[in-house]
Amino acid sequence: MEGAIGALIDSGKTTNRRSWLRGLATTASAGALFGFGSTTAAGSTADRLDRYFEEFGTVIDIVEAGADNTGTESVVDVIREHRGDDTLLVFPPGEYYMDEQVRFTGFEKFGLAGNDATLVPADYQTFDGPQYRLFRLGVEYSPGTRLVFDGFDIDQTAPDTGIRVIDAVVTDGLEVRDISVRGQHDSGTWGPGRFTITDASGTGLVENFEAPDGGAWVDETPNDGNLWRGPTGLLANSNNGTLRFVDCVLGGFPDNGLYASGGSGKIVVDGGVFKNSNAACVRVGGQGSVVRNATIEVDQNRPQDSSHRGLRLENGNDLRAENVTIRNYEPLPNSHGVSVMNSCESVWMEDVNVKISGDEVDHGVVISPECGDVVLLDSGIELDTPGGFGVRIHGEEGAGDVILEHVNVVGEAGDESGAAGIRCDRDNVRFGKVAVDQPGGTNRRAVVNTGDNLKIYDGFYRATEHPIIDLGTGTWVEEVYAKSHGDAEAICLYDESADVYLKNNKLRGGIEDYGSEGLKTVGNEY
Repeated sequence: MEGAIGALIDSGKTTNRRSWLRGLATTASAGALFGFGSTTAAGSTADRLDRYFEEFGTVIDIVEAGADNTGTESVVDVIREHRGDDTLLVFPPGEYYMDEQVRFTGFEKFGLAGNDATLVPADYQTFDGPQYRLFRLGVEYSPGTRLVFDGFDIDQTAPDTGIRVIDAVVTDGLEVRDISVRGQHDSGTWGPGRFTITDASGTGLVENFEAPDGGAWVDETPNDGNLWRGPTGLLANSNNGTLRFVDCVLGGFPDNGLYASGGSGKIVVDGGVFKNSNAACVRVGGQGSVVRNATIEVDQNRPQDSSHRGLRLENGNDLRAENVTIRNYEPLPNSHGVSVMNSCESVWMEDVNVKISGDEVDHGVVISPECGDVVLLDSGIELDTPGGFGVRIHGEEGAGDVILEHVNVVGEAGDESGAAGIRCDRDNVRFGKVAVDQPGGTNRRAVVNTGDNLKIYDGFYRATEHPIIDLGTGTWVEEVYAKSHGDAEAICLYDESADVYLKNNKLRGGIEDYGSEGLKTVGNEY
């Protein structure tokens, strides 16, 4: 079709956006011109093109500009020739072979958009120059500003392929959407995406970025010896602004799935599915960062995998996890469902549901000894392993307070190693309306506490042995139902226990006291 866009490219001149759009309207719709059919679903790249066309002063059809869309000839030189400020490069249907990096920095506004467009990276041996990226758009010392990268499939199904699709460093206005990586990343180079917002007031969006086939460990790739472990899925460890990951999908990567914890900015993970990554499937930090509406699952272990954490929270204040489901069904689970690291200043977890089953001891939620305040609310942990803690609360002097409210801990966990539904070694912890039922193993307990000033109020506690074992000072238990599945007493106190107060509880089987000091009981039933 010989139209306005062809004239633009043939003349080598730029055109005014409004005049170009007027010319376009007389020939065809924008969707038809670039191969976007009228039946495309709402919210697709095609629907967004009209907005992009209004925004960018220069729009270039990359095929009209001379790029091969059969996957035969490299398109790198054509992209380099036509990249520019206030420019949108549009990729019509086809395959686009890339054998070198495209680098563009310091821009004010730049975009690339495709529809049924597939980028085909060269294999490790053929790729020329730095074997790290297809697109490097902005760098820390010369970031871009507004960047659009929308609507591409990446075909890395051939052997020894896999490369960082996009490395984006912008001050503000990052928009990355509908990127689908097909095939395992088996070249051993960097993983598919890295993103940085450099300005504290800047924002960015990564939506529907999918790499479900994950990446190979580097020792199984041609880059063996040049990378630790292997690729990361999506990386955002220098972010200063607000960066959102919406409905992303990642398979198993050797060095974290979504790794977004190193910057001072805010990370928002909204929706998505994250599976089988070593170290952590989702690893998030930053001030006010949140993970919500996400599913994290481990159902496969490779020989090199040593730490399949589901969710790891670190490095920040007011970190949140909301409506998150974590499932680990691997026969050999090798790490916790949720880890709250020492570098967390405060954490709020609500509607977090963890299920771990397998043949090895593991834990549901682990709170590190030096972290700040933690709240776990309206959540459930099911543990079906030979042992382990549903909730493990470590503590050191000066650590923050921990509150569990409306939390259920269930499952058939046994008594190997960790033999309690909840283990508390921190002072100033409160359990309200917590229910623990632990019928597995002859020595399984509901709660074991060594911290001072533990408050347990209005809860349900059952276990094979003593439901509650206390070795702390100032423990207060009120309006609790506690009963052994066997013949043990409801609560057991040791000589380390002091000033324990038991009020209005139903302690079926009574109290076993091995020499506590200052015990007070009021209104209990036995």
